[in-house]
Amino acid sequence: MRFNRMLLSAALVIVALVIQVSVLARLHLPGAVPDLLLLTVLGLALVYGHVGGALVGFGAGLLADLAPPADHAAGRYALVLCVIGYLVGLAKPDNGQLKSATGPMAVVVAAAVGSTLLYAGVGALVGDTAARHVGLGNLLFTAALYDLLLAPFVVPGIMALARRAENDPLAEANGSGKSADVAAGWLASGTGLRIGSQRGGLRVRAAKARVARAGRIKGVKRL
Repeated sequence: MRFNRMLLSAALVIVALVIQVSVLARLHLPGAVPDLLLLTVLGLALVYGHVGGALVGFGAGLLADLAPPADHAAGRYALVLCVIGYLVGLAKPDNGQLKSATGPMAVVVAAAVGSTLLYAGVGALVGDTAARHVGLGNLLFTAALYDLLLAPFVVPGIMALARRAENDPLAEANGSGKSADVAAGWLASGTGLRIGSQRGGLRVRAAKARVARAGRIKGVKRL
């Protein structure tokens, strides 16, 4: 990975982990805990691709394994996030631009369910049966729900920062309002990410209407 990728990824992962441990883990919500670290890996994987996603996922998971109050075997969550980061990176858009909010939201749900199942599966192999006592079905539902509610406020921002650090022309276009607004598209519940272009089209049509109206008025005056 490039140095700027590693620097940005490390900073985002550390911030996400601190918020995860100090805030989200203390909310005592029923079922699972909103996984901000997973969403951070998803956002970076959708920009960096499968190789970068796997590396970021492994590093983020290993850091979570070693950070207190972790009570599981080291490397367990690193394996989970490495696999999830690789698979999500395969879903990276070819041109880097998301056409709709539906696809990324489906990726978030699949990643939340997949990471929970994989974590529980690895735990079963090493003798950790905590998921059975809590209820795997409840964990799957709440993990998908919490991550889906949190994703529109996290993933688009992570992707925007990653693209800007990469000096991606798409990031500059998004910043000037000439192309899709990713965050607005996510919050629009799947209505598409073309709000910026729609506004531009409305302005053009309004200008054409004013020109046509002015032409009709001039024609009337000449008569």
